[in-house]
Amino acid sequence: MLYGERTNRFAMTERRKSALSRDAHGIAIGPSSLTWDGNELTIRVDERCAPIPRAIRGTIRVRPNGITKGAFTLDGSGEHRWWPLAPSSRVEIALEEPSAAWAGNGYFDTNDGDRPLAESFSRWNWCRADLSDGAAILYDVERRDGSGQNLSLRFGRDGSRRDMRPPLAATLPATRFWRIPRPTRSDDGRASVLRTFEDTPFYARSLLSATLAGEAAQPVHESLVLDRFTNPIVRLMLPFRMPRP
Repeated sequence: MLYGERTNRFAMTERRKSALSRDAHGIAIGPSSLTWDGNELTIRVDERCAPIPRAIRGTIRVRPNGITKGAFTLDGSGEHRWWPLAPSSRVEIALEEPSAAWAGNGYFDTNDGDRPLAESFSRWNWCRADLSDGAAILYDVERRDGSGQNLSLRFGRDGSRRDMRPPLAATLPATRFWRIPRPTRSDDGRASVLRTFEDTPFYARSLLSATLAGEAAQPVHESLVLDRFTNPIVRLMLPFRMPRP
């Protein structure tokens, strides 16, 4: 997902098992790859958008300021795991297509699981914000069994865990077209939407204004509704944005 002032580009191609190769230092999926040298993650992107076939090609370098201790489980049985591996990182982007460059603070995480997300969760929302001494990450999940989990996390730049009081629930407007709900949290229970990046039938990504850990922040927020994702009509729409070559 590439967001600009005038245009956005989105590529998420689902590839077959034969397109995957990996070793101790990296992984390649089709023409794109990630390699780790012990200090820096190099992401080489070579993809095409859908349904309009425009290229996204270039290199992203991620230098973590610190690595966190380990993963969090999101469900009661431990079948879904999320690791906010590098909450505060130096990121440099150099794209050939479209021609663009950027450098600043960023974030890197991993997810893995043993069963489809829609079997375990009905919805969730997540956000991450830069702080003066690191980052704050909020994760709220609603599980299929009716239970829920709220993670209110704060990390120093070196990846160490810091104390954080769970923020108050804050109400945001649903997305304009698909009406995706966007619940979030803030110290004072107030937040606002600065920009909507993605407004899809089951997923939204937004830039917010909120107060976290006593600081004015601009979290990047995601909201996922898995009941929408499993709708047969939505499943028929997916190949137009997520092709399988």
